Amino acid sequence: HVISAFSTMHSLVIGQLRTDEKSNEITAIPELLNMLDIKGKIITTDAMCCQKDIAEKIQKQGGDYLFAVKGNQGRLNKAFEEKFPLKELNNPEHDSFAISEKSHGREEIRLHIVCDVPDELIDFTFEWKGLKKLCVVVSFRSIIAEQKKEPEMTVRYYISSADLTAEKFATAIRNHWHVENKLHWRLDVVMNEDDCKIRRGNAAELFSGLRHIAINILTNDKVFKAGLRCKMRKAAMDRNYLASVLAGSGLS
Repeated sequence: HVISAFSTMHSLVIGQLRTDEKSNEITAIPELLNMLDIKGKIITTDAMCCQKDIAEKIQKQGGDYLFAVKGNQGRLNKAFEEKFPLKELNNPEHDSFAISEKSHGREEIRLHIVCDVPDELIDFTFEWKGLKKLCVVVSFRSIIAEQKKEPEMTVRYYISSADLTAEKFATAIRNHWHVENKLHWRLDVVMNEDDCKIRRGNAAELFSGLRHIAINILTNDKVFKAGLRCKMRKAAMDRNYLASVLAGSGLS
C-alpha cells in the first residue's frame, strides 16, 4: 500500500511512501510529513488519521491541520454532537457560509459552520495541539426530478488549528474532496491501478511513483487540451507529442 501527498493548489503529487506490511497510514503519515515542507499549509487527511500525534507533528513543522472527526475519536465526536444539536446549527452567533451545487440531476446545499472552542470544551485544546476551531458541514442532497421528497441530510464534524472563516473552511474541505477526483479516480479508473497485479519486491511502489509522475506531467501539459485518458493515448501513438511532454515544453 502506498500513501501519497497531493497539492490541491497545483494538482501535483508531491510525495509518496510505501507502508510496511505491519504498519498502516497512521504510522506512515509522520514519515511522509518529514519529506515535505508544510510551513504555512493546511493538511487534510482521511478521518482515520485524525490523531493527536499527527496533529502535533503538523504543528511542529509549521503547518495547520483540518481533520474530519468520526467514531474513531469517540469523546470528541460525542462533544460535537452535544455542542451542535440541530437547533444550534441556526445560531446566528456562529460564522456560517452556504453553497448550492447542481450536477448529474442532483442538487446539494452545504451549510458550513465555524466557531471558536467553547469554554466547556477547552480541555480538548490541551489534547489537540494548537486546536482553534470547531467546524461543521450540514449537507442536504436531493434528486431534482423528485423535489417532493425530503432531501437527505448528513452532518460532518471537523477540527482545525487554522484560524478559518466558514468560507475558507468550505474551500479547504472542497479541495480535499478534489483529491478523490484529481488523483484517486484517475489512478483507479483511467490507469486501472486497482487491477495491477505487480507485487514483487518494490515494484508496486515504483509503478505507483511512475503513475504519479505521469499524472503530474500530463495534467500540467497545455499543448494538447484533452482529458488524461486522451493524453495518454496520444503520447502512446505520437512520438513528437511524447517527446514534448517528457521535455516539459508544454508545461504552464
